[in-house]
Amino acid sequence: MKLIISQGRILDPAVGRDEIADLYVADGVISAPFAPDRETRLIDAAGRLVTPGLIDMHTHLREPGFEYKETIASGTAAAARGGFTAVACMPNTRPVTDNRVTVEYINQQAAATGLVKVYPIGAITRGSLGKELAEMADMRAAGAVAFSDDGRPVADAGLMRRAMQYCGMLAGVLISHCEEQSLAGDGVMHEGAYATVLGLKGIPASAEEVMVARDIILAAETKCPLHLAHLSTAGSVALVREAKKRGVPVTAEATPHHFTLTDRAVGDYDTNAKVNPPLRGEADVQAIRDGLAEGVIDVIATDHAPHSFDEKNVEFDLAPFGLVGLETAVGLVWTELVHTGLLTPLQAVQKLSANPARILGVAGGALTVGASADITIIDPLLEETVDPAAFAGQSGNTPFAGRRLQGLPILTVVAGEIKYER
Repeated sequence: MKLIISQGRILDPAVGRDEIADLYVADGVISAPFAPDRETRLIDAAGRLVTPGLIDMHTHLREPGFEYKETIASGTAAAARGGFTAVACMPNTRPVTDNRVTVEYINQQAAATGLVKVYPIGAITRGSLGKELAEMADMRAAGAVAFSDDGRPVADAGLMRRAMQYCGMLAGVLISHCEEQSLAGDGVMHEGAYATVLGLKGIPASAEEVMVARDIILAAETKCPLHLAHLSTAGSVALVREAKKRGVPVTAEATPHHFTLTDRAVGDYDTNAKVNPPLRGEADVQAIRDGLAEGVIDVIATDHAPHSFDEKNVEFDLAPFGLVGLETAVGLVWTELVHTGLLTPLQAVQKLSANPARILGVAGGALTVGASADITIIDPLLEETVDPAAFAGQSGNTPFAGRRLQGLPILTVVAGEIKYER
């Protein structure tokens, strides 16, 4: 397929490009200009933003083992509808993605059923149990782009240090789920006044910050690239800011729900607002937003975590943590960050595309001639009311239902093929 995307506002953070121009696609890659023929599709992008394909480096696709929540097919359909051309999937599957065979299975399923590119993330420890290292070298050779026990912290500092040493030798990045479980205990939401009002057990900010500090210290010692998942507290942002000033090889991400919602979103025990780390207070939300604006936080990632209706339709204490985010991320970024002036469109695209590609060491994040034609087109003025019934993914556990968003993806192109068109 040949495409000419005409007169869009091209945003290419890899080279700082922000201009109105035409973009040409032929044979699956970004091409030099060519004359159209009968096989060429012309796409009028006037008034729209043409960006490198968005990359979500924190997605839970649930397959293998939890296909009733999501599959690679449905999860990548949700990603395409959300404007993402690639996702990196976390290893808390069943069995846990802690070996070459499971990594290869995910790659095979993605090739057979996926609408977008899928990059497996391998577990740090066997079974993500925090007892012994998984076969990191085997998984890396099979295509794992990073390592994480996301959903479970690596409590043993000595084991985490060894994991960083191995990961560094493999030229990989280690993604840390920062949670000190002795502090988090059996908490279910942010520890604060609102938890007291609701009579729910709280998770203090220190449960995250203690582990952020520990892993920064270990990264400084081992020189292993460390990526901190889903920051949620002001203290964590301050720790990352200081670490970067010292030259520690650390990057960080924040999710749309952590820069848009506070613990008050739990409302009348809404289990769709039960996430880990929990929604925090006003000062924490502002700190996350400031961290994004300053560049302290490098990436916006969804932490897309689908659950079935029955799993969430229980008492708050019993419901699992997690919400779906692939299909609302772009709208929330543009509504809350771009239209408010906190980020420029180019800065937003950098955090959604170029930075994830750089951190994971994968292709993407650029619109240079010869690069894979992974492209997202965003209409910055298009509005939509969030309706979980319209989601392409299998699950609808979102606290954003009924919210009006402005700035939505309208076309998703993967390797030159249109995978979603609004």
